Amino acid sequence: MKKNSFLWGILVCCFFVLSSCDDSSYVTISTEYGDMTVLLYDSTPKHKENFLKLVEESYYDDLLFHRIISGFMIQGGDPDSKEAQPGQRLGGGGPGYRVDAEIGSPHFRGSLAAARDGNPEKASSGSQFYIVHGSSVTDAMLDQIEQRQNIQYSEAQRQLYKEIGGTPQLDNLYTVFGEVVSGMEVVDQIAVEQKDQYDRPVKDIKMTIRKGK
Repeated sequence: MKKNSFLWGILVCCFFVLSSCDDSSYVTISTEYGDMTVLLYDSTPKHKENFLKLVEESYYDDLLFHRIISGFMIQGGDPDSKEAQPGQRLGGGGPGYRVDAEIGSPHFRGSLAAARDGNPEKASSGSQFYIVHGSSVTDAMLDQIEQRQNIQYSEAQRQLYKEIGGTPQLDNLYTVFGEVVSGMEVVDQIAVEQKDQYDRPVKDIKMTIRKGK
């Protein structure tokens, strides 16, 4: 009973947070599998502003989800994917700039995060992003990650990781700047598509992104 009350409290808090956000904090990612509605965080203003700017410019229209790993994530936003040939390796493209790191939020299942290269500042790609598909998480895993990556999880964060899963091994390394609030079944379908040796889906999976729900 105590566990159920704890989780209900989290859900109630999330409801009030989501209810306080207007449409300007949301984007809709559309694919042939359906739509994903994503809430962008105010706590990562540089990433939010940059992402909305690109969306308004139709930057993401007809780009591919070019990298998928079931139980881990699906990735897109490489402009080189727009007219990519079959089998072409992708993942190196961008708008020509980085976004300063705003690291803080955990990588729960459904989290929207910015991809990046190996720069020491942990600055993000200007356009590439991934959505966490995730796998199950245990207290033992979180204990190891806390020690390895200098993190202290709250009890609420631990409980959510254990309930819904995620990729905590990425915490404190990449910027999470939003979350899928509806349409996770679309992520589930994309994540298990057939792929090549570079984790690129054999069938092109195109996206369009627009502002609002």
